[in-house]
Amino acid sequence: MFRDFNFKLVVVEKLMYDDQVLTPAFRFADLVPGGDAWQYAYDRGSAYQVQPEARAYFEALEISPGLLATVDELLLDGGLRVYQECAPVWDGEDDLFDITSLTDLALVPNLRRVVNSEFLGPRLRAELAPHGIEAA
Repeated sequence: MFRDFNFKLVVVEKLMYDDQVLTPAFRFADLVPGGDAWQYAYDRGSAYQVQPEARAYFEALEISPGLLATVDELLLDGGLRVYQECAPVWDGEDDLFDITSLTDLALVPNLRRVVNSEFLGPRLRAELAPHGIEAA
């Protein structure tokens, strides 16, 4: 369904953690022994990477067209909870979660606003207006 994993994560942030309509909320710590996600990532040498278990969960996560139709605004920010659940140690200092394509816009037909759209870069930001989406 989604082609850009990072775009999907921003949609998941809206539905799962902000609106709380995509349930249950994923918690990476629930998957690791002792619940210490940071230590788990460090022990495996993957501290600043998307954890394979989180990637598998979010890639397989199905979101109904009805829920996708409720998305009218997306927030781009390095502090999103979904990023913390994917990469518990990530510090926002690299391009790990950069959106590289907006081909998935059709999946969120009622999207009207992207907040902090400067994180998309000029090329992708320019693609919003022809779709009737405000780049805020």
